[in-house]
Amino acid sequence: MSKVGIIMGSKSDLPVMQDAIDILNSFHIEVEVDIVSAHRTPEKLFDYGQNAHTRGFSVIIAGAGGAAHLPGMIASLSPLPVIGVPVKSSNSIDGWDSVLSILQMPGGVPVATVALNGAKNAGILAAQIIGSHNVDVLNKLIAYKEELKQKVHESAKDLK
Repeated sequence: MSKVGIIMGSKSDLPVMQDAIDILNSFHIEVEVDIVSAHRTPEKLFDYGQNAHTRGFSVIIAGAGGAAHLPGMIASLSPLPVIGVPVKSSNSIDGWDSVLSILQMPGGVPVATVALNGAKNAGILAAQIIGSHNVDVLNKLIAYKEELKQKVHESAKDLK
């Protein structure tokens, strides 16, 4: 089974990143969560980025606030797809610094970037990447999207 690595710059990012953990758990995708600071633990960052593919990970979700270097640095070190989650933190400029730091990567170092505090979508995107080669996950995604559609239909009925 595929595994997703979820990393964040500090424990204060966990309330946002929990949405990715929860949605991946709902799809029965194994998740490993860690704190890897690009600025305070650069050795750990290098080890994680260079070795994640040897540890059974298929995708890495990296959440960071402020300067938000974690997703880009991991992407520069790892051959795996990296999904960046900009986090609106206490030291950010309304989150824009995080969004732009993760979004504006140079050519050759892609980071798939979701919305500010958009960890749930990061988890869904990771599941879709895995689902492209895992029929069990694909079927769970199809069922999930059907549930979303049904919720909209039910909400529309409530208006009438």
